[in-house]
Amino acid sequence: MKRVAILGSTGSIGTSCLEVIAALPDRLAAVALTAHRNWDRLCEQAAACGARFVTLTDDDALASADRARLGGRAEVLDSADRIERIVTGAETDVVLTAIVGAAGLRGTWAALEAGKTVCVANKETLVLAGSLVMDLARRTGAKILPVDSEHSAVFQALRAGQPHEVKRIVLTASGGPFRTWSMKQLDAATTEQALRHPTWQMGPKITIDSATMMNKALEIIEAKWLFGLEPNQIDVVLHPESIVHSLVEFVDGSVVAQLSPPDMKLPIQYALCFPDRLPGLSPRLDLAKAGSLHFEAPDAQRFPAIQLGHEVAARGGTAGAVLNAANEVAVERFLAGEIRFTDIVRCCRTVLDHHTFDPSPNLDGLLAADRWARCDARSWR
Repeated sequence: MKRVAILGSTGSIGTSCLEVIAALPDRLAAVALTAHRNWDRLCEQAAACGARFVTLTDDDALASADRARLGGRAEVLDSADRIERIVTGAETDVVLTAIVGAAGLRGTWAALEAGKTVCVANKETLVLAGSLVMDLARRTGAKILPVDSEHSAVFQALRAGQPHEVKRIVLTASGGPFRTWSMKQLDAATTEQALRHPTWQMGPKITIDSATMMNKALEIIEAKWLFGLEPNQIDVVLHPESIVHSLVEFVDGSVVAQLSPPDMKLPIQYALCFPDRLPGLSPRLDLAKAGSLHFEAPDAQRFPAIQLGHEVAARGGTAGAVLNAANEVAVERFLAGEIRFTDIVRCCRTVLDHHTFDPSPNLDGLLAADRWARCDARSWR
């Protein structure tokens, strides 16, 4: 039995995680849940799964929460260190981090310090502080397991060979809703259009990242740290069907891919149950029904974010923290109607180019770079 704490349980990843846990009651149990502000949904989830601890990360929302809704079935943690208490407690074996953005770093860091197994659905943690995070895991003996469908696919395919036998990995991308749009059309893209993803159902931030393909830029950086690769070993290919989730090419020319219908429950279950494979809820792949699978190179003009990802992965230092922070703010501004869709990557490029680069920052230095980049992105015009 693995006892799981879910950071960000009310989002799409957290909800799918709870479905996986409910389907495997002899192997998994949800012991703690956190949300940002959605108290009503959190209470419903806690009642359904029997969680022992719950909390909100937003202080004001937690202070005004109607605790009677829990009926005394779960303890509400409200101390300043409540996230640390959840991820480091003896009752927690596995931590799944599904908090969107840089906010997910805090819980991940504390869990790794405690030597826990961390299932990472928050790619921004490794983008912001990949070198420090991986070093911390090595020192404490903690395990980091990927939940993103692309990195889970790479993780699974890598088991077909030895690390020194890997020539490159190929991350697949759906291309989002704008895969075939012209630059003129992209300049006029609305938030409604950008949020209409053709194959995945996700939260607004990651959906916009998919539309700009900034998600792929962040995944390039994450893959560098997670798998110990050089940036020139990481490629991206468009695959609109989202059946092949990523590929690994070995030095002998063999290419191993992981295929499945686009459903996050499979990579979530693989991470939670690793190294075991168990029957689960994920839909099965029928290649005859899937029909043709298509692949194409991404258009560098339409998707300039990919180049940013390779640049930042090669540069390291504070570059990842700055890119991630600038993107988070730019996406917020686009969703608020303050900037155009194509301005998102332009803003990130400008902020990245203007920042004072530090090649070997400590954690405080990375957090300072994050704060500076957010401020600069908010004033970008």
